[in-house]
Amino acid sequence: MAGVQLKNLEKVYGGTLKAVHGINLDITDGEFMVLVGPSGCAKSTTLRMVAGLEEITAGEIIIGDRRVNDLPPGKRSIAMVFQNYALYPHMKVRGNLAFGLKIAGCSRPEIDAAIADVARMLEIEPLLDRLPKQLSGGQAQRVALGRALIKKPGVFLFDEPLSNLDAKLRASMRVRITDLHRQLKAEGLSSTVIYVTHDQTEAMTMGDRICVMQAGRIMQAATPKELYNHPANLFVAGFIGSPEMNLVDGALEGGDFIVGSQKIAIGSDLERRLSEKPSDAIIGIRPQHFSLAGSEGPGLSARLANAEFMGHEVYLHTELEGRKLVCVVGAGEFEALGRSDIVRLRPDPTKLHVFNKIDGRNVSLRGGSIAA
Repeated sequence: MAGVQLKNLEKVYGGTLKAVHGINLDITDGEFMVLVGPSGCAKSTTLRMVAGLEEITAGEIIIGDRRVNDLPPGKRSIAMVFQNYALYPHMKVRGNLAFGLKIAGCSRPEIDAAIADVARMLEIEPLLDRLPKQLSGGQAQRVALGRALIKKPGVFLFDEPLSNLDAKLRASMRVRITDLHRQLKAEGLSSTVIYVTHDQTEAMTMGDRICVMQAGRIMQAATPKELYNHPANLFVAGFIGSPEMNLVDGALEGGDFIVGSQKIAIGSDLERRLSEKPSDAIIGIRPQHFSLAGSEGPGLSARLANAEFMGHEVYLHTELEGRKLVCVVGAGEFEALGRSDIVRLRPDPTKLHVFNKIDGRNVSLRGGSIAA
């Protein structure tokens, strides 16, 4: 078992192109840490540096109590699961599982016992005598997990392992991997995980903590709940959450939220939370934090452009004086509207965020918190 520390970690290509900008991150022993961000944000590059597959330009990587900058991958007490599984095509599942232990010089009885344990844990006993080409995507992924698990490493590294699976199988594999992590942790076995994905659903449902990255920098590292309720900046606010947070140019004046020519009273709670009152502000509110207002009550009038029926809820795509807003309301609440082209939207004042337009910081978190 081992924690991982990244200290001022940098990666520069060709002497000029800086891909990773001196990031710092502490991953505790047994933690499931997800690195998430858009394509090109250097999350996989960071993972490969931890694995020893990418040379470090500057900074330190510490696994457990060892500085591993100059150690080859095989000496770092890590096991990696790749996007393409990387199974040996000429070996049966049993051989793929056994390969690393054979290289390590384990005896045949030790290898057989380890294979039996891993096969039972991952429910792949019937697959042991199949070749990789005879496996489905989900079966191949479980074998790749088994090959990492059988080595009993200090740290598991996952590089977008579910991206090649269909949506239903991705969902079931998310549950399987998180269940496996909890099982290993409960049994006192190696269970530290660094998991790379661009899929925020994977990040939010799997991670103990999530590290949101952009352009080789860490935007915020926190629990899923903290990221959702307290995004540190505009990037995190727009990236985390589905549908994504509405971000609109607006103003706060005398306890009113003003959008274009319309305004709605928001009370004193937001004023209390502001650390500053920027002249250029962006107001953020999640689609789930709107309700539909009656024609007489306070609200913002918006044109309904489209409504997506999602079963128990409806996604409303609206336009408010040139600003697009997405709102999520209950199906029954929407049906009560009839077929009106104009909807009245009431934001929950306790859930509003204010961002400084110049540097993107969330300035609405001091002196109180967004209600969970």
